[in-house]
Amino acid sequence: MASKPKLLIVEDEQAILLGLIDVFVFHGFNVDSADDGQIGLSKALTGSYDLVLLDVMLPSIDGFEICNKIRTHDKQLPIIMLTAKSSEQDIITGLTLGADDYIAKPFSIRELVLRVNSVLKRSQHQNHQNPTLHIGSMQIDTANLVQIATANPCSFSRRELDILGYLHSNTERPVTREELLEQVWGYKKADSIETRTVDIHIAKLRRKIETDPKQPEYLITIRGEGYRLIQ
Repeated sequence: MASKPKLLIVEDEQAILLGLIDVFVFHGFNVDSADDGQIGLSKALTGSYDLVLLDVMLPSIDGFEICNKIRTHDKQLPIIMLTAKSSEQDIITGLTLGADDYIAKPFSIRELVLRVNSVLKRSQHQNHQNPTLHIGSMQIDTANLVQIATANPCSFSRRELDILGYLHSNTERPVTREELLEQVWGYKKADSIETRTVDIHIAKLRRKIETDPKQPEYLITIRGEGYRLIQ
């Protein structure tokens, strides 16, 4: 029998936390939880979990600091943040710090479970055929998630390299936002999902691979069609 996926939920509102624990246990997860930021961080850094569901507003330390510290130690652990629906800045900050995606409160339980399952499934079935990714003069070690052959290497998250890898495999055409959500995040019926995660990840990548992110040479937008990686 396959082992249950291990989920860590970090949320301080007890009603929400208990409800989420019940939901994910019902859906076959092995669930651990924390209602305090420092405790949640300590648990997340043990390497015992397959995915972290992380609230922004927490006692001790907030979700942003937790996300940042997780990414310092582990660039591959999937993180989905729970944000306030009205807070655009929370969304941008969380994704910029390395969260894989976010879902805004109040959220649909069904959509949350679907997103967790999709991100988890995608992270467990990643296939990186090219050990080194070349973009212009940049060389990226896809196993270690870092730029190589440079005095000042920058690091990448696994999600960022998944995007670059998929675009690299489809350089002959633009790739739509919906296709990236389906192929990189694993979401089905992506045209019905409200999320800015693709746009913000693209902006993050441009800051890392472009000389001038405002006038990209490699990761370009084809208006009305999608994104394309130019080699």
